[in-house]
Amino acid sequence: MGKSPGYHPAPGNFLVFTDIMTDQIEMAELHGQPVLKLQTPDGAVALISLFGAQLLSWTPAGGEDRLYLSPQAVFDGQTAIRGGVPVCFPQFASEGPLPKHGFARNQPWEAVNTRAGKDYAVATLRLTDTPASQALWPHPFAAELSIGIGGGRLDMELEVANTGPSSFAFTAALHTYLKVREVEALRIEGLRGLDYRDATRSDAVHKDTGVSLEIDDEVDRVYYGAPKGLLVREDHRALGIHQENFPDLVVWNPWEQKCAQLPDMPTDGFRRMLCIEAAAVRQPIELAPGADWWGRQTLVAL
Repeated sequence: MGKSPGYHPAPGNFLVFTDIMTDQIEMAELHGQPVLKLQTPDGAVALISLFGAQLLSWTPAGGEDRLYLSPQAVFDGQTAIRGGVPVCFPQFASEGPLPKHGFARNQPWEAVNTRAGKDYAVATLRLTDTPASQALWPHPFAAELSIGIGGGRLDMELEVANTGPSSFAFTAALHTYLKVREVEALRIEGLRGLDYRDATRSDAVHKDTGVSLEIDDEVDRVYYGAPKGLLVREDHRALGIHQENFPDLVVWNPWEQKCAQLPDMPTDGFRRMLCIEAAAVRQPIELAPGADWWGRQTLVAL
């Protein structure tokens, strides 16, 4: 996972380790739920919920938390957690017969591997099919999410393997909630010239012609042929976003009216967050028996 010094797992390798704790990686609790805490000697910290393999917090070395976690998020081990980076699999949003965003974010994952060094820490969590998942989606599979931190960098890599006798197709996303000071004051650079489907305008397809995208109303877009690099600029800081092998990019903010309808968000929460999600939406990923796929998203605090 990733290109950062110290960790280079190969996509598609699913290995199980029983002794995963190190002095830089420990079990902890957040709101009564078990989390993995990753930390590096330079001060980078991440919290990962075992429920959904959901990254809840990422603080770069010498910085502040760059992920939004709703203060009204529910931590009951059953309800999807609002914020951080939910894993959408094997379905994105409501584009299919499954529950919204699939079932991976509502299941307990197993921590199967951790590694740490002087400038990094990485953990891998695993989910496989169960009778409950088979009832919803009748396919044997293995999914792994690897999360690595170090300095000002965060790497997330989702891997999916088809462990059954027949082919299947899926859509997926890393539903990344960025924490921002004021959403109306930021701009996103790198989307110009791309086609996007706009859910706020009857899913019509448009071309982005602006130098940058600014958020001043509800936005719900799937960009096709997403660029490898984006820059989110705020007055006091910036965030670089890179994705690999995820063909699409989602930009979402519910804005005032829809945010007020979400029971696990404060009414002004839309001002403090922006979702920029590495995704595979337009064309489902198809896996033959024994095949695997991986997709990666990297955030760099600037």
